[in-house]
Parts: sequence; C-alpha cells; structure tokens
Amino acid sequence: MAALLDVSDVVMRFGGVTAVGRVSFSVGQRSICGLIGPNGAGKTTLFNCISGIYRPSGGRIAFDGQEITGAPRHRMAGLGIGRTFQNVALFRTLSVRDNVLAGAHSRGGAGFVASALRLAPARREEAEAEGRLRPLLAMLDLASVAHVPVAALPFGTQKRVEMARALISGPKLLLLDEPAGGLNHGEVDGLASLLLDIRERFSLSILLVEHHMNLVMRVSDKVVALDFGKKIADGTPAEVRAEPEVIRAYLGEEAERHGRAA
Repeated sequence: MAALLDVSDVVMRFGGVTAVGRVSFSVGQRSICGLIGPNGAGKTTLFNCISGIYRPSGGRIAFDGQEITGAPRHRMAGLGIGRTFQNVALFRTLSVRDNVLAGAHSRGGAGFVASALRLAPARREEAEAEGRLRPLLAMLDLASVAHVPVAALPFGTQKRVEMARALISGPKLLLLDEPAGGLNHGEVDGLASLLLDIRERFSLSILLVEHHMNLVMRVSDKVVALDFGKKIADGTPAEVRAEPEVIRAYLGEEAERHGRAA
C-alpha cells in the first residue's frame, strides 16, 4: 500500500542557516508516526513545511498520491490535512462549539455567497457539520463546556478543542504539535488512549511532534528522530530507542540542561 504522506529530501533554509537538511520519511495509511528530537532539531520547521506555512527550499512532499510541495496553507484542510499547534490557535472569545464549527467551514464547498444568503447548499453543510459536532464533543469530553468561551478553559481543555476543530473537517492526516504540552501525568495517559481511539474511529493517520517520549513510544507505529535538522533514525519505537545517535542526542541535551542548572 502506498504511503499517505511522503517527505523526500526536504530542505528548509533561513538565510545561511539550514534548519532542515535533506530529510526523507513516510507515514503509512492509518498509522501513527512520532517525530522526535532535542530542542532546535527542526521538528516544527518540518511540520510547517508539510502544512503549508513554509515553502521548502528544496525537496518534495506528496500527500495521498498528489504533490503538495509549497501548496498554500489554506488549501490543506480541503486536501485532507488537519493540524494543531504547540501554542493553541483558537478564537478565544468564541465558545467551544463555535471554535469547532469553524473547522468545518474550512472544508465547505458552498461558497461565500451561498453561506451569506443561507442558500440550500450552505444550510446542508451546516446541518452536516452539526451532525458531526455532537459525537465529536462527546468523544473529546467537551460536551459540558460546549457553550463556554475557550479563554475561560484550562490549557489542556483548549488543546482538545483545537483537536476537535481539526477533526471535524474529516482529515486523512492529523498533524499534532506537542499535544501533551502542559498536561499532567494522568492527562498524558488519557491522551495516549485518545490518540489510539481517534486513529481507529476516523481511520486516519497521525504525525505527532512531541517531547514526551513515553507517549510517543506508547502510541507510535513508527518514530523518526531529528537532530540539527537531519534525520538520525527512522524505525519502530524499539529500534529508534536503541539507536546510538538518538541516545547521544538526548543525553547531550540532558547534560547541557544539567550544566545550565548548575
């Protein structure tokens, strides 16, 4: 079976600095792939190349058999790619419900005029979105706060709102940037179960950037490790965990952190 996402020799330069250097990997159909590496390894930069925020300096990105290298960000939801961010990007004064429904509009085909005049195609799309909304809020434990402004909610809950907004458009690939950030141990355990459940219920693939190594190793079918913008390992969690370059990269980061603390 062909890969859902194929990243081939992608390069991203900022001036004279190479943030990502000829990185290649693939994400299979209905699989979870973890993207790991120390701070500054190029993970989020690569995410931004895949999701259309950056246009790569070189290389090729293909999604579902179609080249998307340099495709603009606003096209990604329509292609079937959903994304969350390390620092949540929500409409803070709007309710949970309205934030999630905003994700459905990103893939709607009724058009501005039909939506503004509430013509039949727009009303049909709204009804379909409402039908997807209720089970999604229940699954992500958001039904009880559906009408609460997101600014009034804890950070962990806001993370689930952003995930719901990405899921309501029916993506084939979900890009998650640090979903465990700010969560306590119990919440991370719940997130691991949730990610596996999402993969099964929506029959989608997940590409996960995460510093929480235990979470990555528990949920991923495959792990890709970066360091200084280059790929240093690619394989099963057990294979990557045992890779000497990965151990060296993380031990180096740990030693540097302890050195600064001292």
